[in-house]
Amino acid sequence: MNSLSDRYDAVRARIAEAAQQGKRSATDVRLLAVSKGQPADALGALATLGQRDFAESYVQEALAKQVMLAEAGWLAPPLIWHFIGPIQSNKTRAIATHFSWVHSVDRAKIAQRLNDHRPDDLPPLKILIEVNMDREGTKAGVDPDAVADLAAFCRTLPRLQLMGLMTIPAPGSTGAFARLAALNVQLNPVLPELSMGMSDDFEAAIMAGSTQVRIGSAVFGARRMTPNRATFNG
Repeated sequence: MNSLSDRYDAVRARIAEAAQQGKRSATDVRLLAVSKGQPADALGALATLGQRDFAESYVQEALAKQVMLAEAGWLAPPLIWHFIGPIQSNKTRAIATHFSWVHSVDRAKIAQRLNDHRPDDLPPLKILIEVNMDREGTKAGVDPDAVADLAAFCRTLPRLQLMGLMTIPAPGSTGAFARLAALNVQLNPVLPELSMGMSDDFEAAIMAGSTQVRIGSAVFGARRMTPNRATFNG
């Protein structure tokens, strides 16, 4: 299975199977193609197959791809850009301006800056709170005990729309998915989106209630370029 279309079809079939096993519809699970380290032509090829949601971790790399794809005609129907990487304070303006979703909000300062930098002519920026479910010292994300307070603060910001929670568990810690879902149920109101699951564990995440899975290598194969660079290979 070497072609992009074969890998894409296989991943979508696995999503559908996991959703069925979890007594859910496959349409309830959004596939985010994690495209960091992939050149713009790979994204264009996947868009040709019908993919619309792309997730990036590096701002400058993502912005370069957005320009290249727009120049190649990918404006109608539009692609949907998700930012999933750690957020530096000096990048909030670019993120708030050029993305529709941000999955990695983990502190009030970043939420406030994203709100302040979201252009008035754009709809509110859809955000998710990143939760460090396994409390790993080297990993980003808010402590589970602090989620409710951060969620309450985010709801006060008019240029943001709090949509859900995101987590990247410790390797092999698929139980973190069920714990994140349980944490969401404790919020008032319950949030509609759970962004959890990557190439190695997305089926377990779907079984636990994930609504967005972030899949890179299972769709694209190995990275074809150094992150932060975005070029067409044609």
